[in-house]
Amino acid sequence: MDELEFMRGRVYGADHEDAGPLPGRAYVELVGGPLDGLLLDVTDWPDPARHESVALPTEIGAHGPGGRALYAPRAAESRRFHWHGDSP
Repeated sequence: MDELEFMRGRVYGADHEDAGPLPGRAYVELVGGPLDGLLLDVTDWPDPARHESVALPTEIGAHGPGGRALYAPRAAESRRFHWHGDSP
């Protein structure tokens, strides 16, 4: 199993031992970039925040440790956030 296959379907920020999605929670799929295939838990986000860009800390982006991967929803795909680049 390669790294991409290992990460797919796992929840961003979850403990490695229990990284699968939980029942009763709301998730969006991260598409593209270093976090491709991960799920982002948006259960506790107010509705307006689910339509805004997010900068997610990651060590595997273009800027290494301390960097962030930028994701945003597209109007037609409310359940997917697409990658828009990395920032330091």
